[in-house]
Amino acid sequence: MAQPPKLTEEQRKAALEKAAKARRVRAEVKELLKTGSMTLPQLFERADQDELVAGLKVESLIASMPGTGKIKAKRMMESLGIAENRRIRGLGDRQKEALIEEYS
Repeated sequence: MAQPPKLTEEQRKAALEKAAKARRVRAEVKELLKTGSMTLPQLFERADQDELVAGLKVESLIASMPGTGKIKAKRMMESLGIAENRRIRGLGDRQKEALIEEYS
């Protein structure tokens, strides 16, 4: 099994800060979706410009939509042909359109 890279204390601290920022941004986006303050087209537009948002898992995105939980998210992803490990940046145009249509 491969060992993790050896990092200096400064590199390790920078990596932890970067990861914490990514978690904050993704949690904020999911909360905006949950409350209806952000629509899916707005999210996809933001993901084109923000790498942190583009890294959000699609299953997590769908589960954060109003009236949708983890089980419904899994079923929806299967029906739309989206792999369970897919992230927003990896969605095709048809998949994005299908998601938008599902929630419009």
